[in-house]
Amino acid sequence: MTVIALLSVAPVIEESMAGEVAKAVAALDEFDVSYETNPMGTVIEADDAETLFAAAAAAHDAIDGDRVSTVLKVDDKRTSDGTAAEKVTAVEERLGREAKRER
Repeated sequence: MTVIALLSVAPVIEESMAGEVAKAVAALDEFDVSYETNPMGTVIEADDAETLFAAAAAAHDAIDGDRVSTVLKVDDKRTSDGTAAEKVTAVEERLGREAKRER
């Protein structure tokens, strides 16, 4: 089984969040997960929900500040070992092209 999630962790501040977000992403390295960060969050893959939730909690705790906003969207398809990359590939096959466009 592969559990996939979109994690967004950010301090509620006016200035750049990059430094604090970097701390959250670095916290994921302590867990047996794979991840890819994009402008809107980080896609995480783990073998089980327990590991994924622990990694997400560590990322949340890594942020310094008085207020932290965390969003976690989880896909726990228990009958499949499909990866995030395979999900994107399936969409691209139906689209007939890469699911990306530069302006």
